[in-house]
Amino acid sequence: MKKRYDFSKSVKNPYLRKPKKQLTIRLDEDTIDYFRGLAEKNGIPYQNLINLYLRDCAQSDRKLSMKWE
Repeated sequence: MKKRYDFSKSVKNPYLRKPKKQLTIRLDEDTIDYFRGLAEKNGIPYQNLINLYLRDCAQSDRKLSMKWE
């Protein structure tokens, strides 16, 4: 292995449409359990399922109904 590599002429991956951004989010355990169970039934990772659900909410301009009691 070389000690240093030259990446000055590198290019972005042309096959990657939109790279995902990592972030930290705090969710309730029951919410995570719900998505994990749903993801297991559908055979996909639960983080992908949460991402798909949030994307669907954003694309359909779904509004949150919050009721404080």
